[in-house]
Amino acid sequence: MNNQPIISIITVCFNSEKHIEDTIKSVLSQKYNNLQYIIIDGGSKDKTMDIINKYKNEISTIISEPDKGISDAFNKGIQNAKGDLVGIVNSDDILLPESLLAIATSYQKGEYDIYRGNSIIWNPITNKKYREYPSLKFSTTPIFVNVAHESTFVTLDAYKKFGTYDIDLHYTMDLDFFIRAYKLGAKFKHVNHDIVQFRLGGATSTSMLKKRKDYIKMAYNNSANKLHAHLYFLGMILIDLGKRVLDLFGPDLKKKIKYFKS
Repeated sequence: MNNQPIISIITVCFNSEKHIEDTIKSVLSQKYNNLQYIIIDGGSKDKTMDIINKYKNEISTIISEPDKGISDAFNKGIQNAKGDLVGIVNSDDILLPESLLAIATSYQKGEYDIYRGNSIIWNPITNKKYREYPSLKFSTTPIFVNVAHESTFVTLDAYKKFGTYDIDLHYTMDLDFFIRAYKLGAKFKHVNHDIVQFRLGGATSTSMLKKRKDYIKMAYNNSANKLHAHLYFLGMILIDLGKRVLDLFGPDLKKKIKYFKS
């Protein structure tokens, strides 16, 4: 493919020795020439850096130092990004084959700000998998939306126009960014390709009660009043409860999707 856009992939991690190598391999195996791979480590105390250093000759930028949380690590990665498009793949997740080619093929310089692909959600305990399609519209306090920043690619210009991630948010920073960008006129494009396999667990699966401050602050960030913000959080608790019930008792959807082995 000629004139491929430069794509920057950011992986943030902290004490991620269990899965980080799978993530790195999935990125480096993309067979995409214009790739800048950035790893931001929060000062891991386990073998994470030993694993990362095995691939240091293939990784563009490695930073390992204490940070102020996930949002701060995201922002460090963006500050070091040089790509036309920037994607964030977490250290528990797998970038599926030909994902970067699919994004590059869909890229139209100056036409769209945010490119959103499909995600394969995997529960490693039940081994259930299902496909999620991305949301392209975001209200001030959205409930029925698929966030999945891992299958999203944002132009570097869009980060400059709409800002990066609120470092005071530890769980909802991606949703906060999408709401802000949408309200400020960002143009979203759906890329109908399975981009990432997302492993349930980690920060995303943290109890909703622990996320209370994040959801309330995110609502305030986007002009919600106090009552609206608290009702929104209540709605999110109910939605989360419903998802957990479906995950435990719903049908096994694994055979209904096309899954790519990494």
